[in-house]
Formats: sequence, C-alpha cells, structure tokens
Amino acid sequence: MKLLIDFFPIILFFAAFKFAGIYVATGIAIAATVVQIAWLRWRNGRVEPMQWVSLGVIVLFGGATLVAHNEAFIKWKPTVLYWLMGATLALGQLLFRKNLLKSLMGAQMQLPDHAWRVANWSWVGFFALMGALNLWVAFHFDTDTWVNFKLFGGLGLMAVFVVGQALYLGRYMQSEEPTK
Repeated sequence: MKLLIDFFPIILFFAAFKFAGIYVATGIAIAATVVQIAWLRWRNGRVEPMQWVSLGVIVLFGGATLVAHNEAFIKWKPTVLYWLMGATLALGQLLFRKNLLKSLMGAQMQLPDHAWRVANWSWVGFFALMGALNLWVAFHFDTDTWVNFKLFGGLGLMAVFVVGQALYLGRYMQSEEPTK
C-alpha cells in the first residue's frame, strides 16, 4: 500500500499525459501530491520532510509550467528533487559528520560505519547521475519520450540500483545469534 501511495502522483501524471497532454498532467500531479500529503498527514499524523520538499518542488515547478505555459519547468522537477536528495546526504556527511542514510535506516539494519559511508556516497552519486540523466532525456528527446523515461526508466534504474545496494550491503549485514 505504501508503494502505491508513493507512486500515486507519478502514475496519475503518466496517465493524464497520455490522455490529455503535459499541462493537464502537471495540474493533476500537483493535485495528486497535495492529496497524497493530506492523506499521509491524516493517516500517520505526520509527513516526512522529504515529502514536504517534494510537495514544494511540484507546486513551484508545476505551477511555473502552468503559469508560463512552458513544459521546461516540469522537466526540471525530477532533477531538482534528485539533486536536493543527493545534496542533503552529502552535506549531512560533510558538514555535520552525520550519515543521514544510517539515521533513516539504522534501526532496520546493523552495518559497520564503512558500509554506511559507502552506501551514503553511492546514493549521492546515484542521485547526481539521475538528475543529469533526466535533463539529458528531457532536453534531447520529445516530451513523450521524457514522460516514458520518467516513469519506466527512472523507476527501472532505481530498482537496479537498490538491488545493487542490497547485494553490496548484504555482505555486511550482521545476523542475530539464534537463541537455543
């Protein structure tokens, strides 16, 4: 269910684009993200900071797309989000000496600090590359290709990266001792 909630705006954006074009899809993505945040707030009593950032970015860039009637703004949105996430992880490590990935996931996994550092910097690199790749597709191909890439390419590359991370981190997972 959480996965469906997370992908609700992008799926609606994709469907709306196919039926009604980029501007209707952008409006629907903004509305869907507002509904998503409202539902999460109602259901959980709180919303993660990155979800608030995502809402701000879609409202800002989606709104600029609608007001200026220029699809370039919405094409920048994924890149801005990727780069913000990567920058947050990098700045957490560099300025505050805090591995934010470990802070988020440390309760679920016990890993040595070296593995957490590698994972953190891997995500920073992945987000940087995904942001650049989004811009390349957005401004070297037509909008239909970009929308397809945004859903299928972006999610596919994310899945491959997550599997690679799991394989890497699996070597360091500390198993609990069985009780006798």
